[in-house]
Amino acid sequence: MTETRSRVVRWGSGRWPELPVRRYRETEEGPRVTRRLLAGGEDEGLAGELRYFEVAAGETTRFERHEHAHVVVALTGRGHVRLGDELHPLEPFDLVYVAPSTPHRFLADRGEPLGFLCLVDKERDRPEELDPQPSPSG
Repeated sequence: MTETRSRVVRWGSGRWPELPVRRYRETEEGPRVTRRLLAGGEDEGLAGELRYFEVAAGETTRFERHEHAHVVVALTGRGHVRLGDELHPLEPFDLVYVAPSTPHRFLADRGEPLGFLCLVDKERDRPEELDPQPSPSG
């Protein structure tokens, strides 16, 4: 393990530009959904991870469920979250608690991306994809 150091990572114009951007799905082409690991990497000594996701305007995350809970805080843009069969509007600073085994999906409104923080356990199960062809309609 390497030594963890205290630091400040600036938001900047590129949403923490010094942190690597990853595709949400490794098989995905194009920037439909991106993610950045903000805290909780291998050497940070945290039990959880804080991640930032950005869903391109009019796009969606996959519809999935898993056994772990997680918490999401919308930061930028507007959109919706589907929890089971219910669709809820999202705007900046709304908080979403996704309980274990709840099918869920995040959708960005057309015209602007939806950016959100996601807090999750570092050790967690893999998601089960419920709809392999997610659509912006939910």
